[in-house]
Amino acid sequence: MPTVSMTVNGKSVSGEVPANTLLVEFLRETLGLTGTHVGCDTSQCGACVVHVDGKAAKSCTRLAVQCEGAEVATIEGLANGADLHPMQEAFRENHGLQCGFCTPGMIMAAVDIANRHGGKVDEETIRHELDGNICRCTGYHNIVTAIAAGAAAMGK
Repeated sequence: MPTVSMTVNGKSVSGEVPANTLLVEFLRETLGLTGTHVGCDTSQCGACVVHVDGKAAKSCTRLAVQCEGAEVATIEGLANGADLHPMQEAFRENHGLQCGFCTPGMIMAAVDIANRHGGKVDEETIRHELDGNICRCTGYHNIVTAIAAGAAAMGK
């Protein structure tokens, strides 16, 4: 079995895994980072979105060995202790979640949107960029509002 090494949420980690281990499995089962969810295994729902080398990536269709040497960030790495990341706080303040299953992936996608588009991202852009992130509970209005607020807060 190959050994995979990467930096996850700022910490160097490694583990011996079968070559066909998905990144989401490595994060959840090997590292115990269960905030990254598995919703479909087909890259359609976005519940598994993490950042790999600073860019949003769906971890259910990426092998752990493909991330050798990479910087990976998960939802667990966003907050600074008890202080929520501005995007997490915006989701809380704007009721951008219901059951919470899709929320980690939505927030990770939202941070990527804000990083690429800046603090003044419009509703049309947000809705377009969220394609591939499915929420089965809401009509997306509060999620879009939360992302706009979070992007504005990140831009300050």
